Amino acid sequence: MQRRFVSIWFRQLLADWQLIRRPELAQVPFVFATPDHGRMMVTAVSPLAVRFGVEAGMRAADAKAICPGLEVLDDKPGRPRNLLRGLGEWCVRYSPIVAIDEFGMDGLLMDVSGCTHLWGGERGYLKEIVSRLKSKGYTVRVAIADTPGAAWAVSRYGKVSPLIPMGGHPEALLSLVPGALRLEDTVLAKLRKLGFYQIKSFVSMPRSVLRRRFGEGFLLRLAQALGTEDEVLVPLQVPVPFQERLACPEPIKTRTGIEIAITKMLESLCKRMQAEGKGLRTGVLTCHRMDGKIVQVSIGTSGATHSVSHLFKLFQLKIDKIRPGLGIEVFVLDAPKVDELAVPQEQMWAGKPGLDNQSVLRLIDRVAGKVGAEVIHRYLPAARYWPERAVFSTSSVTEKRITEWRLDKPRPTELLKRPDPIEVMALIPDHPPKFFVYKGVRHQVIKADGPERIEREWWLDQGEHRDYYQVEDDQGGRYWLFRSGHYDGEQKYQWFIHGFFA
Repeated sequence: MQRRFVSIWFRQLLADWQLIRRPELAQVPFVFATPDHGRMMVTAVSPLAVRFGVEAGMRAADAKAICPGLEVLDDKPGRPRNLLRGLGEWCVRYSPIVAIDEFGMDGLLMDVSGCTHLWGGERGYLKEIVSRLKSKGYTVRVAIADTPGAAWAVSRYGKVSPLIPMGGHPEALLSLVPGALRLEDTVLAKLRKLGFYQIKSFVSMPRSVLRRRFGEGFLLRLAQALGTEDEVLVPLQVPVPFQERLACPEPIKTRTGIEIAITKMLESLCKRMQAEGKGLRTGVLTCHRMDGKIVQVSIGTSGATHSVSHLFKLFQLKIDKIRPGLGIEVFVLDAPKVDELAVPQEQMWAGKPGLDNQSVLRLIDRVAGKVGAEVIHRYLPAARYWPERAVFSTSSVTEKRITEWRLDKPRPTELLKRPDPIEVMALIPDHPPKFFVYKGVRHQVIKADGPERIEREWWLDQGEHRDYYQVEDDQGGRYWLFRSGHYDGEQKYQWFIHGFFA
């Protein structure tokens, strides 16, 4: 696929932003200024102030002298970047790779390879971007070419067409001024001094001569514009490997339309995942509305899957949370978390219930979609001694246990998170209690079994061992009690209740 890039130049970024916030300034010349070595220097100029000859880089005092009624506004460091970041995140609807133009800090660069057909071709694509940004109040110029450098040059210095055909960028650059190559001021001054006023004046000169006079950076910029050297864009949002986009010819407002869009994207996404042996674990649906707002819903699965019908049912549970407003123009479906998915062996008789059964997994996913994944818990045995540390929680049904469940000793059906202290009367040294008091209630013990000694985990903390007893009181209740430590003269031992048997 031939790579194509778009450059968006915001000709008066700060001025447009201020006019959007304060429309009353449309008839007032104003500038942004920032202090520099004790002087206020102009950083941005409104269209009305430009007519009076005010320019960026001028002292604010000189600007006031030539422009009566000029209003000077305080600029803040980093404001252009913050504005471009917000605009770039909005432009993600047009391309997954959107980067800030670091050279001039007044534009965006986008890798639009494979995206323009969603808007009827490159001409319709550029027209859509310009019209939408203009409707928001921004004055922009755009261009599309085979390289980011060529697109940047044409958007700012081109005088013919912003749509450079494939392979036509070298010719489009020839008639442009050297400043279209994003060169430093010192290099541009040298070029003017030598009489190089167009790129075609030096593009065919030997590289050794150009390097000696203008440096390696000059050759790099020239090569990036011509496409002989790759230019890497740093995207605002890192693209997800498994992603599908769907641009709608008409804004989608109905539930039926949203379901059709989800189905189409799932079919393409699951086909790709199936070909690579992957399955979705987390899915995020992003809806870009006509009013510029973004609506997101997400789903999760207990195990990796690329079943279109199952994933669609999970998204169906979330559609009611999508507010289309004036309509949704672009859908983006991401799979930020995927796992390897082994193809199950076909069997004539499937006698494996439980977590190996796909029907069970799908039931868990649908229940989680309705009541929330946080209410579903799965526990696995841990290689620990103490009962409260012998299990751990996991969100994945595919995670394998590292040890076996201990079944050689009876354990209570209800285990307290933390043992509760109790008062006990017991014979010494190792007899079970005769009675114990728990929460103010006295329990007379008539049967008991034990002790079962469980040592403290010395690699975690220090302290006494535990001697556990199973006891039954005169009311038929069965309890799991333990004594911490040995009987001794200093009475350092203590009794606790840790669980209840059925």
